[in-house]
Amino acid sequence: MVSGPNLNETSIVSGGYGGSGDGLIPTGSGRHPSHNTTPTGPGDEVARGIAGEKFDIVKKWGINTYKCTKQLLSERFGRGSRTVDLELELQIELLRETKRKYESVLQLGRALTAHLYSLLQTQHALGDAFADLSQKSPELQEEFGYNAETQKLLCKNGETLLGAVNFFVSSINTLVTKTMEDTLMTVKQYEAARLEYDAYRTDLEELSLGPRDAGMRGRLESAQATFQAHRDKYEKLRGDVAIKLKFLEENKIKVMHKQLLLFHNAVSAYFAGNQKQLEQTLQQFNIKLRPPGAEKPSWLEEQ
Repeated sequence: MVSGPNLNETSIVSGGYGGSGDGLIPTGSGRHPSHNTTPTGPGDEVARGIAGEKFDIVKKWGINTYKCTKQLLSERFGRGSRTVDLELELQIELLRETKRKYESVLQLGRALTAHLYSLLQTQHALGDAFADLSQKSPELQEEFGYNAETQKLLCKNGETLLGAVNFFVSSINTLVTKTMEDTLMTVKQYEAARLEYDAYRTDLEELSLGPRDAGMRGRLESAQATFQAHRDKYEKLRGDVAIKLKFLEENKIKVMHKQLLLFHNAVSAYFAGNQKQLEQTLQQFNIKLRPPGAEKPSWLEEQ
């Protein structure tokens, strides 16, 4: 019996084919081709980590947005409960109403300064015209002369009044656009935290009504921890709002007491023609007028 060829006894040439004749046997490297693989560096791992973190952030944001939107719609359609602090809500609504009224006062104050400035320009031009005519009309020189002096005096008093009104408007503007607005920004954060708190409270209540198997217990514990975190955030912001509302009210009374006294004294002295009292009012409130001929534009031109 003739046995077949013994491959173990066949010689193999490195890098080619072994044997002679027609029977060519491929080398080991020819039978098992190698595949090039790119090694993973530290940079790739960092990039994957960052991408994973971003994905988690987006995922959490999406879940939070869904829950808050669901809660908001439930409240608007009367199907969901809402946490209410009646005393704080009334103070917040009062602040918003006060801000609207102060914005109206601010708008009227700016209109008054514009009219005063226009009146001063007209009085100044009229005084110059009277002064010019007093030199060119000998028969009416005295009449034109004292009218020119009157207009110049009115201009001087008007500039003093304008400085006082401008200081009043500037203070109201700071109170409305900075102090009140800062408190309302905290109020918006508080209202957003309240909505999140109620959304996760509702979610926890719904889970508590479900079956108590092993998987549900884990979800319930996670929901309880998340709810507690949002509750702490809500409680903190509620305290922050209460403190800011208190300080705002104290600051508003202090500022407006000073500004209303200034406005009253300046306007009364101006229309009474009491130049000395008008100047004393500005000194009392440390208001400095820009000297005539100053290169820097006036406050009205800067607006």
